[in-house]
Amino acid sequence: MSLRLSALKALPFLLLAFVVAAVVPAAAQQAQQTYSSSELVDTGHKFFGEMSSGLASAIERAASEYGQPNGYILGQEGSGAVFGGLRYGEGVLYTRNAGNTRVYWQGPTFGIDFGGDGARTMILVYNLPSVQSIYQRFGGVNGSAYLVGGFGITALRQGNITLVPVRTGVGARLGINVGYLKFTPQATWNPF
Repeated sequence: MSLRLSALKALPFLLLAFVVAAVVPAAAQQAQQTYSSSELVDTGHKFFGEMSSGLASAIERAASEYGQPNGYILGQEGSGAVFGGLRYGEGVLYTRNAGNTRVYWQGPTFGIDFGGDGARTMILVYNLPSVQSIYQRFGGVNGSAYLVGGFGITALRQGNITLVPVRTGVGARLGINVGYLKFTPQATWNPF
């Protein structure tokens, strides 16, 4: 009888041990599926090179507002505008759990916006449930003002997924616009 009573007293502790054993690895696995700010800053410095002086503060600002991304895109893009404009880009989506995937993006912009630019782009990707979820339209507002070189970030959203493009480029651009980026698995000239 005392052996049975001892076993019953130990049962809650055994259940707690099993729950902890299940939760701790799951939390560790979740943490491994995101990218830390320092990892992103290191990758960004390698990617942007000499143009990366404001990168760390931009990534820290994005991390403080949106947390740690579970993916990022490194690529290049070009855009031009006279009131309405177009943007085209290509790059590679990096994720910890689904590998690397080539992606393309394009989209129209409308607003008070003049100029053109070419940019190296790092897009931080938040709450991406699967690689296929990137292939849709993400809308937002963008503002830029620079001559010769510039650096800036914006945020684009679709449902729970947030994209934060970090751009550094050359060109002449002034204005504010509203638009979207449409991501596709193949290059296309159709921005709509």
